[in-house]
Amino acid sequence: MNDYNQWNNSGPNTVYMNEKFQYETLSNYTAKTFLWMFAGLLVTFGVSLAAYMSNIGFYLLRSSFTFFGLAILEIVLVVALASRLHSMSVGSARGLFFLYAAVNGLVFSSYLWLYNMGDVLMAFGAAALYFGVMAAYGYLTKRDLTSWRTSLMVGLIVLLAVSVIGMFFMSGSSILFSILGIVIFSCYTAYDTQKIKALYFAYAGNEAMAKKASIYAALQLYLDFINLFLYLLRIFGRNRD
Repeated sequence: MNDYNQWNNSGPNTVYMNEKFQYETLSNYTAKTFLWMFAGLLVTFGVSLAAYMSNIGFYLLRSSFTFFGLAILEIVLVVALASRLHSMSVGSARGLFFLYAAVNGLVFSSYLWLYNMGDVLMAFGAAALYFGVMAAYGYLTKRDLTSWRTSLMVGLIVLLAVSVIGMFFMSGSSILFSILGIVIFSCYTAYDTQKIKALYFAYAGNEAMAKKASIYAALQLYLDFINLFLYLLRIFGRNRD
């Protein structure tokens, strides 16, 4: 991949610039992307805690219609951001990202009713560890991780298929299923982190598109972390009686 070869031979202080957008280093661009991702997580967990304390999470557990309605809304928001990224404004991209994070926070509030807080914290800590290690690998490695794309897509499809089947049939292999999810999204973390570098060069000199691409990359990393957290929570968590 040409983008990979370009940044693979460049240092972390490589810059691109135009008349208005000068001296944005690769390291700064990457850091800003992760800051957007962390901001999204703060919104999610803040909304989740507020909804839990106001019993909204308990209501969602009892109202499957509302719960699935929010899940569909999440899909719509992600598709809207991905499909209209080039045409929307930077502010709209950020707004959709934070709206998604807030809606996901409402959904997450139900998990605080299902699992002990200690299990939630352990899953969060483990997810942060896995995410941090794989993100560092994705940023520092000289290996072209685009070769992982097909395998990751196949793994994700298998994961979704097994998840749907599991909704109708009880399975005794839920731990193995969760481990598979952890492996897949750990690899996605490295893959998506490395992809930030390709975006940096792909939109060199285009300030607006570079910022929107950063938001979209932050969303992908956000989803990687959230899925890691959920699969780890299934392993660590003990459902409340």
